[in-house]
Amino acid sequence: MTTVEAVWLEVSTSWPKCIHEEIRNNVLVFANYFVIRDDDHIQANVPPTVSVEVTSPFGNNLHHEENVTHGQFAFTTTEPGKYLACFLMNNNVPGSKSVTVGILWKTGIDAKDWDSIAKKEKIEGVELELMKLEGLVQTIRENLVYLKKREEEMRAVSERTNAAVARFSIMSLSICILAAAMQIWYLKCFFRKKKLI
Repeated sequence: MTTVEAVWLEVSTSWPKCIHEEIRNNVLVFANYFVIRDDDHIQANVPPTVSVEVTSPFGNNLHHEENVTHGQFAFTTTEPGKYLACFLMNNNVPGSKSVTVGILWKTGIDAKDWDSIAKKEKIEGVELELMKLEGLVQTIRENLVYLKKREEEMRAVSERTNAAVARFSIMSLSICILAAAMQIWYLKCFFRKKKLI
């Protein structure tokens, strides 16, 4: 038995409500969204609608719908970063201030349609579970490779910063030693002029 969790948003007509997720590139994303009618909408006998816009981290429009009560979008990411989905209620119900929108957002291995894969490959039972586990292992491996790459990048930045701090420390210490030597030289000259030494 699988469990499905959704995000619920209170969307109004005044400003859009957005959700985002930080996603790597080459990841499958699938989402269903639907508007939930409340008593105000049922009494008015007008279904509430929303406008939906999904954008990539660089601002590319991946999905756009106007005046819909439900829908879905799917895409494979092409760049890493925050993928943003924004919802705005259309003002078509008199006196209605907001509407609830449910979103089922899945990424990676969770976004695959295993039923259609099983039918296409003509597999079932244990074979299907093994295929799911293989996909999960592949996802974990990709995550580990990604984390290793990020760790190498961060280590390189840390080493560059450490080298810059070391150079700055040596320069500061050199300036302090030079200033102290000049003070000693000046005081020596001053005391010789005054014939104290």
